[in-house]
Amino acid sequence: MTLYHFVGIKGTGMSALAQVLHDMNLNVQGSDVEKTFFTEAPLRDRGIKILPFDSKNIETNMVVIAGNAFPDTHPEIEKATELGLTVIRYHKFLGELMSKYTSIAITGAHGKTSTTGLLSHVLTGSEPTSYIIGDGTGCGEENSKYFVFEACEYRRHFLSYHPDYAIMTNIDFDHPDYFSSIDDVFNAFQEMALQVKKGIIACGDDENLQRIQAKVPVVFYGLNEDNDFQAKNVVKSTEGTTFEVYVRHDYFEKFTIPTYGTHSVLNALAVIALCDYEGIDVEIVKEQLKVFGGVKRRFAQKAFGTQVLIDDYAHHPTEIRVTIEATRQKYPDREIVAIFQPHTFTRTKTFLQDFANALSDADKVYLCDIFGSARENSGKLTIEDLRVKIENAEIICENNIDVLKHHENSVLIFMGAGDVQKFQAAYENC
Repeated sequence: MTLYHFVGIKGTGMSALAQVLHDMNLNVQGSDVEKTFFTEAPLRDRGIKILPFDSKNIETNMVVIAGNAFPDTHPEIEKATELGLTVIRYHKFLGELMSKYTSIAITGAHGKTSTTGLLSHVLTGSEPTSYIIGDGTGCGEENSKYFVFEACEYRRHFLSYHPDYAIMTNIDFDHPDYFSSIDDVFNAFQEMALQVKKGIIACGDDENLQRIQAKVPVVFYGLNEDNDFQAKNVVKSTEGTTFEVYVRHDYFEKFTIPTYGTHSVLNALAVIALCDYEGIDVEIVKEQLKVFGGVKRRFAQKAFGTQVLIDDYAHHPTEIRVTIEATRQKYPDREIVAIFQPHTFTRTKTFLQDFANALSDADKVYLCDIFGSARENSGKLTIEDLRVKIENAEIICENNIDVLKHHENSVLIFMGAGDVQKFQAAYENC
């Protein structure tokens, strides 16, 4: 029996894909560094073997799926190549797998994971659905009608996919270690749009997405009047958000979501539009939206004494702003404290002032050292370069984390794409 071996199985996409194959009754294992990541819990729950990196892990009966963060010179990939095994990159394998289903790619600079999770949740209320979410969650159904997956623009990996549908949430400049400009990012999305086979659901409030050309219908959603699906009469409360949807100016339905911030309304609109296009019963959509529990590391809340702790993946200035906005909707009368760990030196350097401006929306800011990532682990920039741009900001580490205790009755948001969770864990244990 073929064994599917994942090189870098703790990566968010890799972990989710391993779960999908396991659920489809395939034989799966993987390897990674021995450091603990939140993505490995669902693997262990399924009994999927996780090994330390070692070329001896590679045997002759394997198909090797290689994570995009690891070069061809990685010892396990080199060994597999020497043995003449099939070695396939994550995005290439996923592109082949999805061809068996009605595939829906969710892409955009921001909001991919939350929208992928929401669409997967809504569709499973109607039809068997397999999915890969960027928080490391995956589910495989052998008799699936739909395959929902997060499609990342980094290094144009999403060009490996030719999905039936694509939801495009926005186009923004990010990944400055790869993309040279916003035009470079746009060109990547434009190329992706031409590969979609049935239809594109795009946020019409995004000026860049308005310029997208495609061979298939493009349905626009948003708050502006000229969208095909428009949200109106939005009512925000500490319990969530209610809004009415108009389809080409005609009243459609009223929806309630248990989430916060304008971006949550836009994510829900994208899902509503896709489901309408696919003929999903609107009553199912309404009920599923009401009970969506969210995804990992996206506005994940917990009570801690008199405080509320929020864990969020926000690592771009735009994401920091919407996270703080959502927090103020949920907790309008509390002090908002941001604990932020920048992710990659190139991103921090490129958006240094933008990070300072976005973080200044919080009442108090603490900064953690820059997290370099697997592809970039050093740089001349330091966290001090950001600190001096934010009034009263302080640098924090695990050894002085107890300073957060002074913020009684406050909301503490731990934000970042690196290992910022270790600071929250240190605080909870100090």
